Amino acid sequence: MLKKILIAAAIVVVGLVAVIATRPSTFAIERSTTIDAPSGVIYGYLEDFHRWPEWSPWDKLDPSQKRNYEGEKAGKGAIYSWSGNDQVGEGRMTITEASPKERVALVLEFLKPWKATNDVTFVLAESKEGTKLTWRMEGTNDFMGKAFSLVMDMDSMVGKDFENGLASLKTLGEAEAKKLVEEQAAREAAEKEAAEKAAAEAVQDAGSKEAAR
Repeated sequence: MLKKILIAAAIVVVGLVAVIATRPSTFAIERSTTIDAPSGVIYGYLEDFHRWPEWSPWDKLDPSQKRNYEGEKAGKGAIYSWSGNDQVGEGRMTITEASPKERVALVLEFLKPWKATNDVTFVLAESKEGTKLTWRMEGTNDFMGKAFSLVMDMDSMVGKDFENGLASLKTLGEAEAKKLVEEQAAREAAEKEAAEKAAAEAVQDAGSKEAAR
């Protein structure tokens, strides 16, 4: 009887391993949104890790996590590492490509609670509606990753975080763009007022000189 149970258990294990082995060896998660702001405004939040706490969904999970910045201050070569609670774990990001107003690419390394390395890209494309921002993450699934995918939908789980992050970027970007427009309008109004005042003073000065003759 025990022999039959062991054989049955072995068959189940072999079958499960076979099923896991058939799972995709790669994955890709992607979300997009359109932001009513110039691409340069959004780019500023992406290429500078110092600004990520303003919008990153993971920073909000542990506001007291330890942060460390290395390499370049922003853009290609900038490095950001973190260590926090069980929800955020420990990891590092390195910007490998930074094309102003167009694209930011980085390598994302998870160190704890598990190890994994993924490629992340942010692509910006301006249109009449604003700037379309696409956030994409790609990686490979090892055996444990494939097993995990049997019980957890990675796209739904991480995709929700992407959606929250994009929503924060939309709020911040549109508020900053509106502020820039208002500041530009105020500068133009001040310049116009100064020009009109200067013109009026010139006319008055010319009149005074004419009257003095």
